[in-house]
Amino acid sequence: MKSMAFWRPLLAAATMAVAALPAAAVQVVVGQVAPMSGLEARQGRAFGVGLKLSFDAVNKAGGINGHTLSLVRKDDLGQPEQTVALTKALVAENRPMVLAGYFGTRNIAALAASGTLEKEKLALVGYRSSELRAPPPLLFNMHADLREELTKITRHLATIGINRLGVFYEDVPASGELLKLMDELAAASSSRIVVRASYPAGTTKVGDAAEAFLKEPPQAIVMLTSTGAAAAFIERYRMAPKGTAQLVAHSGVDVEQLSQRLSEQHMQGIVIAQVTPSPFRISSKLTREFIEATAGQTLEVPVSYSMFEGYITGRVIAEAVRRQGRTPTREGMAAALASLVNFDFGGYVVDLGPNAGGNGTRFVELTILSNAGKIRQ
Repeated sequence: MKSMAFWRPLLAAATMAVAALPAAAVQVVVGQVAPMSGLEARQGRAFGVGLKLSFDAVNKAGGINGHTLSLVRKDDLGQPEQTVALTKALVAENRPMVLAGYFGTRNIAALAASGTLEKEKLALVGYRSSELRAPPPLLFNMHADLREELTKITRHLATIGINRLGVFYEDVPASGELLKLMDELAAASSSRIVVRASYPAGTTKVGDAAEAFLKEPPQAIVMLTSTGAAAAFIERYRMAPKGTAQLVAHSGVDVEQLSQRLSEQHMQGIVIAQVTPSPFRISSKLTREFIEATAGQTLEVPVSYSMFEGYITGRVIAEAVRRQGRTPTREGMAAALASLVNFDFGGYVVDLGPNAGGNGTRFVELTILSNAGKIRQ
């Protein structure tokens, strides 16, 4: 029998050889719980399509460090209680490494309050909410916050001589803070809020609000609502002879969904803030890549700003996976996302670092709709 002295060098060599082997490739599951049916379905589905377009491109190129990315989607119908329940079910059944593409102020608040993200050490990157407070840990927004949008809107209106404003908003717990901000921004632009009118949360019951603006007409109405409520309001308001105020919406209002519901007459001249560059024209390397990714594809919903935001979010997730090397993990995702400081994705810079306040960019531009529901500028 050979002595242990003979085997030790061989055992050491074998151990080193095993350690040198690359880690097994994994499938990085990304979970999305969002409205896939109902009033806000177009945005939820579009965001998911954008994510998948990005992941398909990564996988086709061989993945990241051998890892591939996949998307699992669940339909919460826009209901906060479903958002939480389905997220818990998705975590148990599909073991996602990261979440993305969630929608709704009440939905995001319910998820954050549930403690699910902290318990599961799950980051959520890319979501739509009109919450003004800094997002809690593990939430990474992929666009400018609502304060940036409203600053852009109020300054623009002031420059064209509009200083008597109305605010149409969803009646949620954070409404008071939102109205206070609007008062501050209006005052900073030598304007004032003359009418405030709300509608019940999660509905499109806008009749009372429309009547309030008709009784005391402002020069412009800033709509801080869901797309469904905005469409219902525009339709009701524009039918009245006095319904002539300039209508301005935040980025949560989806252009494509409005054009599906409203007449050409009602669409004319609506201003909508956008938090990504246009997905319809090549203005950077990133927009060219997105347009090429959609070319020739049979997509479940039309190309939109929401789809482009989903695509950008997919690119961010892929970069966070790349930064973790051979062994990406849930815990590693949050750290990798936070390490993205002024990272250029081809003409679109993303900053999720500790000084960014949880918002990926400060990009905001205002677009004006034609009577055909298309972006005029």
